[in-house]
Amino acid sequence: MEGLQRTFVISPWLLIVPVLTGVMIARRWPSMVVLFLAILLAVVVALVVQTDLVRTISGHSGVGLLASYKGMMQVCYGSTNIETGLPMLNELVHTSGMGGMMPTIWLIICAQTFGGALTATGQLQDLMKYILRAAHGTASLVASTVGTALFCNIAMADQYLSIMLSSSMFKETYRQRGYESRLLSRSCEDGATVTSVLVPWNTCGLTQSTVLGVATITYLPYCFFNILSPLTSIIVASFGWKVKRHEK
Repeated sequence: MEGLQRTFVISPWLLIVPVLTGVMIARRWPSMVVLFLAILLAVVVALVVQTDLVRTISGHSGVGLLASYKGMMQVCYGSTNIETGLPMLNELVHTSGMGGMMPTIWLIICAQTFGGALTATGQLQDLMKYILRAAHGTASLVASTVGTALFCNIAMADQYLSIMLSSSMFKETYRQRGYESRLLSRSCEDGATVTSVLVPWNTCGLTQSTVLGVATITYLPYCFFNILSPLTSIIVASFGWKVKRHEK
């Protein structure tokens, strides 16, 4: 706590950012607008509350607007290393900015491109023919979606690819059968997102085991939510709970 107080200004004004971001999300503002305004708001609050720290990050000898501007650009785009006097806290507050997100962004672009290529060449439609032969009702359709997402996690070793491909494969089928898109979204999340940490060679499973220092197979038996969530999604769909269709 002393390291935090010595390095950062702990103020109630810092709560403005998460509170207003939550309000914008609750009011269902477009995601891009919320992201942009949240970043802009965080920059303003940081400049007002953490003025000295921002200027220190900039490495600029001045104390004016130039130092503040350079410091915020460094925080937003580049890598920052803040010395707090505590090694664990230094690692916690170390950031890579937007530059550190580029591997994830490239991965999403590749996933979109791969999914688009499968769709354009007709390979996706051929795969769907075999999968949808057994998907006659709601439960079987959800089970097919969850199973496909889980298989993609295992075969492609990445959560983003699993989400993108499974949602692309089943999007048209859900629309034709009149289901709301939220059912597809929920099924993909339960099949791809929550199970990715259970696959040792998946990027999520690898990250968790590396950060925690515990092998995936060791913590897997305790991941009750991750194991039960796909099964729960299928069971809920079989009873028709929270399953809505578009009005014709």
